[in-house]
Amino acid sequence: MKVSSPPGRPARPFPDGIFPAGCPSRTVLDHVSSKWGVLILVALSEGPQRWSELRRRTEGISEKMLAQTLKTLEGDGFVRRDAQPVIPPRVDYSLTDRGRELVALLMPLVAWITEHAVEIVNTHRPADPRPDPQGIRG
Repeated sequence: MKVSSPPGRPARPFPDGIFPAGCPSRTVLDHVSSKWGVLILVALSEGPQRWSELRRRTEGISEKMLAQTLKTLEGDGFVRRDAQPVIPPRVDYSLTDRGRELVALLMPLVAWITEHAVEIVNTHRPADPRPDPQGIRG
């Protein structure tokens, strides 16, 4: 006997998957959906890049955060690190097959965010609960 969802309520696509605290999918989701993780993955979708190129491309990221995020994404199998045995040292970063598959799924979300970001930020800004002693916020 198959039980269906009540009318007007969608079926749960991940009944046991992403919601339990100890679920591995939550760890991967955290790595992939972090601000820097998304930006680095999208930057690498344009092709292999060196450290300095990624740092310029993802404005505002610190060296420590870039190193940490690349190491995490490499550990998850999304990014490949290719160290060249030359002087000066050269390291290129690129997407693995798994990384390309993930980016193909992320790009529609990033495109949607890009299309709607200004409207969302400008129109739906919640009131700031902090006092405004100078009367600047309106």
